This record gives sequence, C-alpha cells and structure tokens, in this order.
Amino acid sequence: MVRLQKVIAESGVASRRKAEKMIAKGLVSVDGQIVTEMGFQVKKGAKISVDGKLIQKEDKVYYLLNKPKKYICSNSDEHSRLIVTDLIECEQRIFPVGRLDYDTTGLLILTNDGDFANKMIHPRYHIPKTYELDLKGILISEHIKRLEKGIDLDGKTTLPAKIKITNKDFTKKQTTLEIRISEGRNHQVKNMFAYFGYEVTRLNRKRFGFLSINDLAVGKYRKLKPYEVVKLKELADSGN
Repeated sequence: MVRLQKVIAESGVASRRKAEKMIAKGLVSVDGQIVTEMGFQVKKGAKISVDGKLIQKEDKVYYLLNKPKKYICSNSDEHSRLIVTDLIECEQRIFPVGRLDYDTTGLLILTNDGDFANKMIHPRYHIPKTYELDLKGILISEHIKRLEKGIDLDGKTTLPAKIKITNKDFTKKQTTLEIRISEGRNHQVKNMFAYFGYEVTRLNRKRFGFLSINDLAVGKYRKLKPYEVVKLKELADSGN
C-alpha cells in the first residue's frame, strides 16, 4: 500500500505538499469515503477523487535538458523569472531533479517520477557529476590535492573529487578546469573553490553519470531513452 498524498502527487494533480492540504480540507475521497488522515494507506486499485474528480495515474516521463543561464530550477518563481519547465513541452507536471543555480548552465534532468528523482539526488547514491568552470586566479597544486582529498564544508568533509586543469591564463589570471564530484550539496562546487578564496565565474555541468549534453544545444532537450532510465537507476543502486 502507498500513502494517499503520494498517489495524488504521482497522478500529476498536485505536489505532495498541496495534496496534504487538500486531504486536510476534506477534498479527497477513497472509494467514496472522504479521508482526512494524513498517513492513510491506499490499496492497489482504489478509486481516488480529488475535489469530486476521479484521478488517474500519470505516465512517467524523463527529460534531459541543456539548461541556459537565467533560468530557475523550479516550477514557479515569485519574482517572475524564467523557469526551466517552460522550456519543455509536455502534458505531465514535471519538476527538475536537483538544482542548478540561476547563472549555472548544463545538464539537467526533469521528470514526474519522485522515486527516481530521489535516487538521483540522495547523497547516499553517489552518482558522479562532472562540471567545467572558470576560476579567477591560478589554482595551485596544494589546493588541487586538498580538494581532491576532501575539505570541511559546513562541518562535513566532502567526498573525494577529481580535478583536471584544461588551461591556465597567467595574463588574465584565470584557470579553466573540470571537476568530478559524487555528491550534490547546495552550491557545492562554488563553495569548494571559495574555501580557498577562488571565485567561480563560469560553471557548466557537462555530465551526470554516463549522460552528457554533447548533442544538445543550449535550451534544447530530449526524452531519456528507456535503457538510460534503467541504467541510471542501476548506477544509483550500485553506489548505495
């Protein structure tokens, strides 16, 4: 059996939080009986109505997007900024898997599958992510070694990383590099370099696990192939 609010969220009618508010208001019924209990477990095949309308299970969809700058990783924004879901035409209520900052570009997965999304972003699954970036300053060897070994951020040591320098411009005092990490804390890449006093001036996520955006122009998207979804789940399970 599954919690009622989860079934409603998976149907695409509303988010899980909004579904809980609907349940509390007595707008949800199961097999003709109004349910206000938040932890109510739904049996397979039960008929669920929200505000008098019978819900149906929504097909799972998975998209790969090359996110442009100046888009918010959200389904709405109180400041009326552009949001990533506006870039994808689909009937389902999708949401971004994790977040890329407003000024960060690159690979982003969007889906309506909450369980899949949790596997992709939960810290215990350790899916590798590769970023390319520009730094103000010349990154020195000592800092590379410490970043690769792990540094203390907010009281917790980062997992080992891998850094590859692709260019050092001593005239502009700028370093271009790639970094691969296997966790996804808030603003992690920027904070890792800020720890040593470097400012990230450009940040682009180029790989997520085995996925890349080499075939996608900025702002374009494609559906993930079924075997890619399966392989991502297997990758997450192997890192558990």
